[in-house]
Amino acid sequence: MFSKKNLFRGGGAVAAAAAMALGLAACGGSSSTDAKKLSTDPVTITVDFWGGDARVQATQKVIDAFEKEHSNITVTPQYADWNGYWDQLATSTAAGTMPDVVQMDELYLASYAGKGALLDLGTTNLDTSKVDEAVLDTGKVDGKLYAMPTGVGVYSVVANADLFKKYGVALPDDDTWTWDDYAKIANELTQKSGGKIHGSDQMGGFDAGSVKYWARQDGGEVFGDGNKVTLNPDSLAKMWQYELDLQKSGGMWSPANITESFNAGTSANGLATSKVAMSTQYNTQLTAFEAANKSHFVLLKLPEPQGIHPNSYKPAMYWTVSSTSKHPAEAAEFANFLVNDPEAAKIIGTDRGVPANPDSQKAIEPTLTSADKAAIAYAKRVTPGQAPLVTPNGASTIEAILQRYTQDVFAGKQTPQDAANAFIKELQGEIDAAQ
Repeated sequence: MFSKKNLFRGGGAVAAAAAMALGLAACGGSSSTDAKKLSTDPVTITVDFWGGDARVQATQKVIDAFEKEHSNITVTPQYADWNGYWDQLATSTAAGTMPDVVQMDELYLASYAGKGALLDLGTTNLDTSKVDEAVLDTGKVDGKLYAMPTGVGVYSVVANADLFKKYGVALPDDDTWTWDDYAKIANELTQKSGGKIHGSDQMGGFDAGSVKYWARQDGGEVFGDGNKVTLNPDSLAKMWQYELDLQKSGGMWSPANITESFNAGTSANGLATSKVAMSTQYNTQLTAFEAANKSHFVLLKLPEPQGIHPNSYKPAMYWTVSSTSKHPAEAAEFANFLVNDPEAAKIIGTDRGVPANPDSQKAIEPTLTSADKAAIAYAKRVTPGQAPLVTPNGASTIEAILQRYTQDVFAGKQTPQDAANAFIKELQGEIDAAQ
C-alpha cells in the first residue's frame, strides 16, 4: 500500500480544509492602498512558506538582506511543514488574516486565485521582464499573473549511466528514440544484468506530470476551459498498459517493488540505490540523486512523437501576494527581491528550484554543482509546448486519486481502460463539488 505521507500529499483532508476556508473567505480584493507606491512610514509584512530548517535559515538571511535595503519595512516569517502549511493558510484566509506574501503550489493556485484571495501581480511593480513568457504562463489564471514562479522543472528520464556501462548497454539517442526503444533498452538492462537490476522503475501514474505528458503526446490536455477534465481516457489507459507490458517482460520492477521504491522517497528509491537504471523525474531532482548515489546520472528527453512537444515547464513553487494585504506595494517589493535580486539568489541557491530569472542563474553559477548545471543544460535542450492550464479548483487531489487507480491497475483489480474512465469521472466530480 502507499504510505499516508505520499498518498495524501496535497490531498484529502488538506484540500477539504482549503476548500472550506476559501468558501468562507470574503476576499473582495485589496484595499484602496496603491499596489505600486511604497510607503516611507514603518511597515510590517508577513511571509508564509513551507519547508525544513535549511529553507527557514536561508529565508531569514534573505529577509535580513531585504530589511537592510528597506529600513522601514519589517518582514515577519511564518512557516510549517507541507501538510500543516495548507491547513494554516486555509484558516488564516478564512479569518481574513492571510499573510501578505505567500509561497504557493500549482495544485492550489487556481483555488486561491479563483476565490479572489490573490493579488493580480500585473497591478504591482514586480519586474517580470527577465523571465521567459512560457514560464510566466505557469502562474496565470484566466490570463492574469497571480503567481511568480520561483523556478521551473522539466520532465525527464533520469538514467544511471554507470549501470548502462557496467552491463554493456548503449545510452539512447534521446532526440530520436521512441517508447518501443525505451522498452527494448529496459528489457536489455534487466537481461544483461542477470536480473541483478531492472531497466526501469515506474514511469507514469504516480504524479500529475506523467499524465500530462501522455495526454499531450496524443494532442490532448488533462484540463480544459470551464473547469473540465479533457483527458482522453485512451491516453491514460495506454500509459498503464505500457507499464503492465513492461512489467510482464521484466524491463520494469514488480508492483510491490515499485510501491516500496515510491514510498522510500528520492534519496532511497530504486534509482538512488542502483536497483533500477531509469526512471521519469523532474530535471531538478538530479541533484538529490547524485547526493544519494555517487554514480553518474544523465538526463534524457522523454520519447516524443514527430512534430509534437509534450513537455512543459513545471513551476517549482510560486510567490504570491494576498489580495487583502494592507501593504501590497511592500509585499510585492519583497516578492520582487526574492526572485530578482542577485544577493537573494546567492542565498537561496536552488532550494526553490533553478531560478526562473536567467540573471539569478548567472549569480549562483559559481556555487552550482555539476548536477545543477546538468539540470539547467537539459532545460535548455527541451522544446516545451504551450503551458498547460493551471490545475482547477477542486483538483488538488489529482495525485492521490491517480496513485489509487494506478495501484488498482498494477494489482489487476481494474483494467487500464476501466480505471481511466473511473479516474476521469472521480476527478471531474471533485472539481464540480468545489465550484
